[in-house]
Amino acid sequence: MWSPREGVERVLVVSAHPDDVDFGAAGTVAALTRTGIEVVYCIVTDGEAGGGDPAVTRAEMASLRRDEQRAAATEVGVREVTFLGYPDGRVEADIALRRDITRVVRAFRPQVVLAPSPERWWDRIFASHPDHLASGEAATCAVYPDARNPFAHPELLAEGLEPHTVDELWVMASPVTNLAVDITETFERKIAALLSHRSQIADPEAVAERMRAAAEGSAKSAGMSDGALAEVFRRVDTR
Repeated sequence: MWSPREGVERVLVVSAHPDDVDFGAAGTVAALTRTGIEVVYCIVTDGEAGGGDPAVTRAEMASLRRDEQRAAATEVGVREVTFLGYPDGRVEADIALRRDITRVVRAFRPQVVLAPSPERWWDRIFASHPDHLASGEAATCAVYPDARNPFAHPELLAEGLEPHTVDELWVMASPVTNLAVDITETFERKIAALLSHRSQIADPEAVAERMRAAAEGSAKSAGMSDGALAEVFRRVDTR
């Protein structure tokens, strides 16, 4: 079980698309910010491939989804959202993406990075979108070794961004989990964040019910009491 502790002041969340963090970790983000921990988001794409209305241009969708993600972030106490602008549906874990995530890590200097799993989850294939896998791989490489290595991405040193060592990586949608966060008190904030993504959610009640069922299952798997809600992650010590 996660509990607030000394030494964690900043958490960086990396995700592939607007709404990914809200499905996977918004309850946790709200639990972090309510204890005074600063959380910022780094979203790899603008989500322009989302939505099913052909009358909406992709540029309009990208703008809409950026606005929705900013509104969702506000619901859980996050004030800063960075969009890297990579093409939705075509993300690759290449050097450019590693560098761009490393730039954010070195600028923000978090103790914890929360990111998608780079490992495909065959039992929940929808959690393993190729953009998620690529963003997770690039974020993992940014945590280790890129952000701490002064000789990785020398252009970042030229920008004045000194190396930084992240203490922990928390992995979303991992087939293996070893960390649970109690979101019983922050679940409604998670739902409020999710419902900010109006362009992507056709049936808000069904989404809320599905999220509650998932949180109940996660709490049960973590040995929590009846009625508790949780989000679960794989915690990796990266020091």
